[in-house]
Amino acid sequence: MAHITRRKRPLSRSALSHGVGLGTALLTGLMTSTLHADENGASQADSFTLDEISVEAQREGGYQPGALSSTKFTQPVSETPRTVQVIDKTLLKDQGATTLTEALKNSPGVGTFYAGENGNTTTGDSVYMRGFDSSGSIFVDGARDLGSISRDTFNVEQIEVFKGPAGTDYGRTAPSGSINLVTKQPHLDDRVSGSISAGSGDQKRATMDWNHALGDHTAARLNVIGQDSGVPGRDHVESNRWGIAPSLGFGLNTDTRVYVNYLHITQNNVPDGGVSTVGLHGYSSPDPSRPSLADAPKVDSENFYGTRADHDDVEVDMFTTIVEHDLNDQTLVRNTTRWGRTHQDYLLTAVFASSAFFQTPDLNDRSTWTVRRLPNFKNQTNTILTNQTGFITNLRTGSVAHTLSYGAEVTREELETTGMTAVGTVADVNLYDPQYGAAGFHGEKTGAEGSGTTDTVAAYLFNTMDIGQHWQITAGMRLDRYNAEFTSTGVCGGRGPDCGGQPTGTVVPDVDADVSDTLFNWKLGALYKVTPQLNLYTNYAVASQPPGGDNLQLSNRDSSAANPDFDPQKARTAEAGAKWKLADNRLLLSAAVYRTTITDLVEQDPVDMSYRQTGEKRVQGVEVSAVGSITPDWNISAGFTRMDARVESGDPEAQDDGDELTYTPEHAFTSWTTYRLPFDLTIGGGARYTGGLKRGSDGASGTPDHTEGYWVMDAMARYPINRNLDVQLNVYNVFDKDYVASINKSGYRYNPGMPRSALLTLNLRY
Repeated sequence: MAHITRRKRPLSRSALSHGVGLGTALLTGLMTSTLHADENGASQADSFTLDEISVEAQREGGYQPGALSSTKFTQPVSETPRTVQVIDKTLLKDQGATTLTEALKNSPGVGTFYAGENGNTTTGDSVYMRGFDSSGSIFVDGARDLGSISRDTFNVEQIEVFKGPAGTDYGRTAPSGSINLVTKQPHLDDRVSGSISAGSGDQKRATMDWNHALGDHTAARLNVIGQDSGVPGRDHVESNRWGIAPSLGFGLNTDTRVYVNYLHITQNNVPDGGVSTVGLHGYSSPDPSRPSLADAPKVDSENFYGTRADHDDVEVDMFTTIVEHDLNDQTLVRNTTRWGRTHQDYLLTAVFASSAFFQTPDLNDRSTWTVRRLPNFKNQTNTILTNQTGFITNLRTGSVAHTLSYGAEVTREELETTGMTAVGTVADVNLYDPQYGAAGFHGEKTGAEGSGTTDTVAAYLFNTMDIGQHWQITAGMRLDRYNAEFTSTGVCGGRGPDCGGQPTGTVVPDVDADVSDTLFNWKLGALYKVTPQLNLYTNYAVASQPPGGDNLQLSNRDSSAANPDFDPQKARTAEAGAKWKLADNRLLLSAAVYRTTITDLVEQDPVDMSYRQTGEKRVQGVEVSAVGSITPDWNISAGFTRMDARVESGDPEAQDDGDELTYTPEHAFTSWTTYRLPFDLTIGGGARYTGGLKRGSDGASGTPDHTEGYWVMDAMARYPINRNLDVQLNVYNVFDKDYVASINKSGYRYNPGMPRSALLTLNLRY
């Protein structure tokens, strides 16, 4: 559909689900509504004339980016001077992507490449982006969402990926950027849709999305999900969940809109502790006295080394209210209040084949080979209470039109941890024929616990200035005043705290730390509109990460960046790029070059062995993408990145002693396209490439120091049986590529990529 050009005409109000937040659509309405005329058509004294603007109508089923959801982003993606990717719900549906991790495969160089440190195993959305762990920079409707859980997409309208420092937008974030999930909201249309899926690995899943207008300005929406699934290519691993997300909308299409949302999710999973790297490419013997281990065959990638006691139980509750009000034709206010709680309790058994724990009673009989298993426990609760108030105001000073976005946020975050330990014998397991039934132990509380709170008060101000027909200057700053306290007790002895004369195993005080500071983050960008379709931009941004990082869990270790004695780490990013709208504004091409420098990293001085903030890392590269519709029937989402990520100052972190950053592919490519044929059959597919990854260094020997790059091909087909029902088939890893999806720091274990598998889905709509 061709874009609609409008001048001096306000847009009608729309629900969040239509515009995916207030973003561009509402802002455009506010800007155009400032143009008043008297009975003779003459401009009133307090009004001004804006340049011609375009309102782009998105065809149902297209991939083209919609408006950004937050009031902090007042321009469309094509006029936002930074790398931004919007992953639309239609793309998720076409790919059968059900989790955030699966959805992020559409963003080049973003993924779960890290499988944990030594025996500790990562779970959930452990996302790496542009060289750094971004798991703590995940937001839902603009509010921080903590917890190492797997987030489902059943109640997601779109996913917004912002690359580069996002400290001015959200406060403390990873230096690589942030990820925001936008939830579905009620609207004034009566619709019912749902899906039933079954596939390889005993996958079973059902969803429903029901929306109903309760009056002229009131609507209700209900999203539900039920899943009872195995994981293709993995024995005994399970992904089970159910969830419900009711919501109400009041005052829709009026000056005051209120949205009330609730989300509950229960997960009862069997987690994946990974597969031994014995026999994997790059593996050699960890024991010089047994060199023949280097010739050991690769273990079956389906092997499960856990026990029947392994579990990953998650409870998520989230209550959100959003109030929007048009104060006048020039100002909009939006208030969000969120209470959220995530509780995770897991026992995950991981394989550990170090020299001491890799037993080979008979080197010539591999059926006698056993390896050690390490139990990992986590019992943690994250709670957040936040209130955010944001304004958008349009005004003019002389010949310059300003779009101001400003507001304040008050947040309290709470963290509670419970110490757990294994009681009983964690038996070694056969390397090539692990027995699932082996248990002999269970988890018990040790009496150790941790408790922390973080209070933050923040204020921000952004200004987008339109100067003439071609120039747009964006400036923004944010102040965060935070106070964090963390106390914990631990079991003394071994790697625990000092016993201080008490018997080993006694629970004694461990960490008692607090920190208060003010973060000042800012950004400055310039955009030049060469034509109505082509924009060139440059941007510079500064962000800070305080001690404690993601959830401000403080430490008393001298070597830890979470020690409150250290200053916040700083990230600075410079970026320049171009954004070009094609195909009647349905397709957006983007290209950017960038450099991010992170300073004040904690390093040990090789002379006096003390720790100082002298470390520095740098990530620079290029990223290009194409997202949208080439024709009304042909959709595409594709991207390529090349990253040069290195340690500029400080000790190497990679096992091979090189200066490259770990878990960061040098090259990455992703693509997906669908085409609707004249007889309504839709076919599609895509290819993904991820370059090899360097793993971290921890003294392990004999294990692979990197993983190999890989290509994966996926395909789909969908056909409507009637106007209310269609059938969709997705085939993943069409050529059954065997690859390493992630590897742990020591290299003793890895997570294999999904083998060739299929998912059949019935989609219903009324």
